[in-house]
Amino acid sequence: MSHVLTPEPLTREAFAPFGEVIEARHEASHLINEGRTRRFHALAEAEPGPDGKPILSIFRGMPWPSPLTVRMLERHPLGSQAFVPMQDHAWLVVVADDARPQDCRCFLARGDQGVQIARGVWHHPLLVLQPMQDFLVVDRSGPGVNLEEVFFPEGEGVVIAPV
Repeated sequence: MSHVLTPEPLTREAFAPFGEVIEARHEASHLINEGRTRRFHALAEAEPGPDGKPILSIFRGMPWPSPLTVRMLERHPLGSQAFVPMQDHAWLVVVADDARPQDCRCFLARGDQGVQIARGVWHHPLLVLQPMQDFLVVDRSGPGVNLEEVFFPEGEGVVIAPV
């Protein structure tokens, strides 16, 4: 049986068990380039894992069919994965302590917020709310199997409440 998951605002404190929120916080910044640039330094640290290297990619997300239903989760056991939106559009992040529908949490991210999902954390693939949205993605390249997927039995997914 499906249950409804209401998105909660993405905050550093709420997301901490799953990874890091990437956002331009004044306390994590300093001026450089003769005071013409504010650097928001070391907002997250990529975890490429053993024998891996961090890589940058662009993911172009498209909305999933409505009603938005979480039917599966994935995780990357060898490295972290960061998503930073390139347009100012809200988007959703679904994560879970365990790969079970009842463990899912949904966060509503602003267009100026990214996340780094920690190594081994269950999450849903990219969930955008606009017709198309690009993300800068920092993740891992290297040997080993870095993707595990779990598909929920029919009728046991999680429906995300409209935002």
